[in-house]
Amino acid sequence: MKTISVTLTCFFLASCATETTNDTPRDSIENYEEVAATAILDAPAPVSGNFAPENRYQVERGEYLVELLGCGSCHTDGALEGVPDFDRALAGSGIGIAFSNPMGNQRPGIVFPPNLTPDEETGLGSWSDQQIADALRLGAGRHTGRRIVIMPWQGYNKMSDEDVAAIVAYLRSIKPVRHKVPDEVLPGKKTDRPFVYFGVYRSRD
Repeated sequence: MKTISVTLTCFFLASCATETTNDTPRDSIENYEEVAATAILDAPAPVSGNFAPENRYQVERGEYLVELLGCGSCHTDGALEGVPDFDRALAGSGIGIAFSNPMGNQRPGIVFPPNLTPDEETGLGSWSDQQIADALRLGAGRHTGRRIVIMPWQGYNKMSDEDVAAIVAYLRSIKPVRHKVPDEVLPGKKTDRPFVYFGVYRSRD
């Protein structure tokens, strides 16, 4: 696997390990450092024994779509810091994404992009095709049905049934990787896990 040099949105790495209180003044910007923008990653190759030969075109189309959508840029460990672990391609990220603004909330809510490989315990192996399709097009969680935070489903909900089926078939075809990502961190809770925040930060001037 290699990276394609296509630059995406810049983001900022934050450390939440510092203990602070709500009445402690601080300059939030000082607690962030700019990190290199991630790159679009090649999707991992399908495993030939994981799909029927007659489904090759569908699987290859799914591979193309997953790569085109940049799924690996969030769902590959290390990619959010610009140092992707190719052995864990699409196997989820130990680096989180803040879903509330850390500039205004010292302890933002954080989610960790999940494992998309067909591992039974930590990935999509136990999900049905419809559950994967609903997560992709509706942002629906597997059990609760509530929206998956950060998931850009609005950009995918007009995808055709054929394209969604191709993505599902491709995700079924890749090598399963056992990798459990950290649990979601609710706003106000402390964590020592690194995270990034997508958005515009204000100047100190």
